[in-house]
Amino acid sequence: MRTRRRARRLALEVLYEYDLAGHDALPTLARRLAEQEIEKVGAEFARVLIGGIIDYQEKMDSIISRFAPEWPLDQMAIIDRNILRIAIYEFLIDGETPVKVAINEAVELAKTYGSDSAPRFVNGVLGTLADEAEGLREEMQAGDQPIDLDVDLAEPVS
Repeated sequence: MRTRRRARRLALEVLYEYDLAGHDALPTLARRLAEQEIEKVGAEFARVLIGGIIDYQEKMDSIISRFAPEWPLDQMAIIDRNILRIAIYEFLIDGETPVKVAINEAVELAKTYGSDSAPRFVNGVLGTLADEAEGLREEMQAGDQPIDLDVDLAEPVS
């Protein structure tokens, strides 16, 4: 399996535990890295994803709420919510991953970890976001705080 795909899966597992159980993200990541082998570049990519998602969670959640109004964030499956956050971070904030790749990777995560309807839901929300990507990217960067990769990953953001 490709390194970045494995890193996304690892990030999703850590974010799920962070979101559901409130466990500190960095120790959770360290524990999971000790349990499974992944290249150094993949571990770093997972750390960047996790840190960035936690840094921008409030802004991303606002966008998700706007583009998926029929699914209030607190009622959305934790897996789906975090899959959306990963893709949004990748193509709206980080910008290193092409939009189509981020969406395809998110759909693959949804197929593996989500319910039967998750891939269609994730694809629909992200497809709509992709149509508005340029404006949303500007919105996400407005009043932007620099990404602090040494962010305190101890407190889950509600």
